[in-house]
Amino acid sequence: MSERKIVGVLVTAIVLAASGAFAARPLIIDDADPLEFKDFKIEGGGWYEKDSGCKHWDVPFAVGCGIIPSVELGAGFGGQFEERTEIDENSGGECTSSENGIGDLVVNVKWQFWVETTWLPRQAIVPAVKFPTSDKDKGLGSGKTDYDLTWIASKSFCEKMGGHINVGYSWIGEPADEDAGDILHYGLAFDYKIVDPLQWVGEVYAEDELRRGVNTVVMFNTGLRYSILDSLVADIAAGSRIAGDAPDFTATAGLTWTFGFAQEESK
Repeated sequence: MSERKIVGVLVTAIVLAASGAFAARPLIIDDADPLEFKDFKIEGGGWYEKDSGCKHWDVPFAVGCGIIPSVELGAGFGGQFEERTEIDENSGGECTSSENGIGDLVVNVKWQFWVETTWLPRQAIVPAVKFPTSDKDKGLGSGKTDYDLTWIASKSFCEKMGGHINVGYSWIGEPADEDAGDILHYGLAFDYKIVDPLQWVGEVYAEDELRRGVNTVVMFNTGLRYSILDSLVADIAAGSRIAGDAPDFTATAGLTWTFGFAQEESK
């Protein structure tokens, strides 16, 4: 498998671990808090990833809904563009090509099965399915259906600070012409309220591709969330690799709009 295709498999696992297109924007690590019953969420933004010989852009779009108490249904979709620099076998010089198309469709459910207590964190599980709606022939996807199951724990340390842990497993659909193993992914994130509308977020996350003996991929990501309104949050973040075969640089920015149609109960 080429370096670029290895990175593509790893990104597949990241997307599956996310809530819709992203998890608790602008982070990869998710929190254990589903939307309130009858509340809705719309997320949109941009994602940039630079690796040796390849630049990749995503325009993700995600929606979520609190379908019953403690359960959220989400879906993520979007477009993607990729610019690749390769060595021409005949001339030995560099040549550049580009591809664009739609991304894969990801559908998931977040169920918070444990509320936070004095000593124990609130906890949730998130099963997810990635449907192969992207173009495999263009190298924009695997062309196979993937599955993921992630456990999430979140704890409030004080009024301003919280922590989140994710541990998940991705069952990767293996293309006929490639060797791809399932992926174990895990990570830790923190958030801290600097002032009332501004919050710092940071994370470290890792992935182990099983059955191949490849090195563990470890990356970090840090950024800010800013509450423009109570229901509208802007975010920005950037990250890079710590170890393993992963993108040299990533960056994202976007918006999350949360709203609801629940009516007050009659007294």
